[in-house]
Amino acid sequence: MGTNLPDRKAAVVTHGGAGNSKRNEDGCVGAARAAAVRLGDNEPALAAAIAAVSHLEDDGRFNAGRGADLGLDGVTLECCASVMDTDGALGAAVCVRNVRNPVQLAAAIARTPHWALAGEGADRFARLMGLPEAEHDVEHAREMNRKTLQALGRPEPAMPGVDNRAFPEFWNYALPWHEAMRRYGCGTVGAVVRDHQGRFAVATSTGGSAPALLGRVGDTPIVGCGFYCGPLGAIGATGIGEAIVRQLLARTVYDWIAAGRPLQEALDAGIALFDQDTDVGLIGVTADRHGSASNRRMPVAALEC
Repeated sequence: MGTNLPDRKAAVVTHGGAGNSKRNEDGCVGAARAAAVRLGDNEPALAAAIAAVSHLEDDGRFNAGRGADLGLDGVTLECCASVMDTDGALGAAVCVRNVRNPVQLAAAIARTPHWALAGEGADRFARLMGLPEAEHDVEHAREMNRKTLQALGRPEPAMPGVDNRAFPEFWNYALPWHEAMRRYGCGTVGAVVRDHQGRFAVATSTGGSAPALLGRVGDTPIVGCGFYCGPLGAIGATGIGEAIVRQLLARTVYDWIAAGRPLQEALDAGIALFDQDTDVGLIGVTADRHGSASNRRMPVAALEC
């Protein structure tokens, strides 16, 4: 373990997605502990955040990495992830299909001349970096896909504010709509960290939204929307990406903190921006506080070390 650590306490907050079961909170606890190990070894906040999100991606119970949702065709997998810290790192992986830990790809992208890579280029870059290929829990994903397709056959919107008929109308998968319906009948994970030197970092990862058209991008890889980090703290968001993006949610909450609002008040105010039928959650950390807020059940874990 590292020695001669400063007196400043480090902090970690992890989440498993707005709307996910609280029964899965042990996964968030494990992720926070994985981050704490890195912090105990005097590694920077970003390394700790990546360790936490990698743990959640490998868990299989969350919509990220191994547990990512399949697309509506029941075949396609598209994941996004992002990282940001106060040392200048900024990276996003967009619509990648064959990477075990998209958050590690986002971290590798942060070292390139670009801040984001998408699709085939991102997958090829992952191979160049030697990152492992995806290990997907296919049976779990197919069951979730079946439930999504069933929901699209009901009168109630499967996605808040969207007519279910929009998905077959704008269907853009290679597999025809009727074949997808016959074949099998939303969320993000994230971590925010303050390290012993007072640096901040945020990391997020998602398996996409269900339902969604091919190529859909939500808030997760968009700086200022699903994540933001600055000298005053780090913010991570989860929920319906199409709504979160319209509010620039992570940056909006950060700006409130910069204007003097206490962290928890800013997080609660961020949730209040949304209608009750829109899933949304937030986690945050500042120099002396850490917290979370959500309008849905949301597995979370927080620790100081």
